[in-house]
Amino acid sequence: MGNHIKTLVLMTALTVIFVILGGAIAGEQGLYFAFFIALILNFSAYWFSDRIAIAMTRSKPLKESDAPELYEMVRQLTQKANLPMPRLYMMPTNQPNAFATGRNPNKAVISVTEGLLRLLNKDELEGVLAHELSHIRNRDILIGSIAAVMAGALTVLARMGMWQAMLGGGRRREGSGAILQLVAIVLAPIAALLIRMAISRSREYLADSTAANITGNPSGLSNALMKLQQGAKRQPYEVNEAASHMFIINPLSGAKGRSFGNLFSTHPPIEDRVRRLQKR
Repeated sequence: MGNHIKTLVLMTALTVIFVILGGAIAGEQGLYFAFFIALILNFSAYWFSDRIAIAMTRSKPLKESDAPELYEMVRQLTQKANLPMPRLYMMPTNQPNAFATGRNPNKAVISVTEGLLRLLNKDELEGVLAHELSHIRNRDILIGSIAAVMAGALTVLARMGMWQAMLGGGRRREGSGAILQLVAIVLAPIAALLIRMAISRSREYLADSTAANITGNPSGLSNALMKLQQGAKRQPYEVNEAASHMFIINPLSGAKGRSFGNLFSTHPPIEDRVRRLQKR
């Protein structure tokens, strides 16, 4: 399935879930209101995906004078990948991590953390940057950005519905109506997560493979992934959970109390990713 079709399917599926949840919370009026909000969110996610992701992760522009070696490395990799030079940003955290965003290669952004530049050697950093460039070349970045925006909105809407039910705002509904409302509030975010998982996991494997082709050095990325996994456990990065799937590894994987949530991770296991790279 082409990424243009995947984007359309994702936007449609998350919009339907959002509208159903709005109807479950506020009836027919909620249905229409949620549909209107979903249209605005999809439009915003398409045209302003880079700005939204930058804001959600607190990324700041990175000047070439502040990181000349990083800029030179990205230039060399973009030439190998036949891509335009992305804008570079930095996240103010010691956790080693990175993500890419933007609606197309000409509007792409790569954001790295301070911890990433400190932890990795040259080969490992090249592997991570090539992975993010692979997302750009494979047109994954728009899909991830749309999923982040819609998933975040669904989470907010579900919480509103839960508070409404707890405070008695839905007393007009009784019996089966109240049960359906509660089911929708609980299941809607889970359904959105499953959609994100189905898309994100397969794209991570493909980006790893493409990155190995770009650098010609699969071990650079595999070594980096193992270091990043340990780094995330030591230093969680508390970003908006709706944006976590955009990163090369889950930035929340080291947070306390998330062992159950790891069962529903949008990222494939690091061990599987490393094993596939080592077989190349």
